[in-house]
Amino acid sequence: MADAPIGDRVRKGRGAPSNSTGRFEPRTHHAIDDGWGGADAEPPALRTTVQTDASRTIIARNDSPDIGFDQSINAYRGCEHGCVYCYARPTHAYLGLSPGLDFESRLFAKPDAPALLVKELSNPRYVCKPIALGTNTDCYQPIERRHRITRGIVEVLAGFANPVSITTKSALVERDIDLLSPMAARGLVHVTLSITTLDRALARRLEPRAATPERRLETIQALAAAHIPTSVNVAPIIPGLTDPEIEAILKAARDAGATGAAYTLLRLPLEVATLFREWLATHSPDRAKRVLSLVRQIRGGALYKSEFGTRMRGEGPIADLISKRFHGACRRLGLHQPDYALDCSQFKAPAATDRQFTLAL
Repeated sequence: MADAPIGDRVRKGRGAPSNSTGRFEPRTHHAIDDGWGGADAEPPALRTTVQTDASRTIIARNDSPDIGFDQSINAYRGCEHGCVYCYARPTHAYLGLSPGLDFESRLFAKPDAPALLVKELSNPRYVCKPIALGTNTDCYQPIERRHRITRGIVEVLAGFANPVSITTKSALVERDIDLLSPMAARGLVHVTLSITTLDRALARRLEPRAATPERRLETIQALAAAHIPTSVNVAPIIPGLTDPEIEAILKAARDAGATGAAYTLLRLPLEVATLFREWLATHSPDRAKRVLSLVRQIRGGALYKSEFGTRMRGEGPIADLISKRFHGACRRLGLHQPDYALDCSQFKAPAATDRQFTLAL
């Protein structure tokens, strides 16, 4: 009789329950119980490794009608925050790695990003537009503390007076208030803190290495005190799990100093659907059936539909109810999502000597 497959055991401080083979690999693999007690052993700690990504360009461009930017920069590939629902997980399959545990433990950094950015912004054909940071993987994830790539990028953008929008779950953004506050005074920056839940225990299971909900609210407060325009992104809203907290999250963020708000419904593209089902079975088995049923109701009967126009907001009565609750709470709280029109008119390439100084930092 063949050995029986065993599932991956939950690893402390990690979000994905498994490390399934990427979808492009010719072979799949799984652990088996050989009868010698291996299945009962505590899984070994999973170290984070960081490799260099030798990208030759740094500004990514898109024409999606669902998002409010067409230029972005990702300083890292993979994200140590370990958010199980992260829609960026499937991109690790392009590297021959798993969107599961590999995504949050086998990371890639782009140390040349500031220098590449100087080169691209200095191109006479470059047209100044706001650049978004943190739209795929978090630009202030834990390894940024040591690598400081995001800080280097912000320094370059400040030097060129190129506006930037930042989205993060990390309190580390406070480190760069010395750069962001002067930029805010010139209409060059806007920051968004994503908050999924105010339940600390649930957050630790959903997004194990991100800042706690309380710490994110403190970060909103610190940014607002520095006169940096700051919003909250209630994201992702997970129907049947976090949607009861919509109003509470908005009120807590408003009280901390947020002046705008947005939301996104849970997205489960490709391997993320399997990972999220595994997570529910491990951490919330009593809610799994209902949560998945509600997800299908907002996705036309599937776990995910990628069509423009509905992938962020969903469709059907449940999605409509969430939208009405969100916008109604925003009206009551004064979180009307102001127009953060970032100023592109100040863009100017600094003198060559200044650019050399930036690269030497």
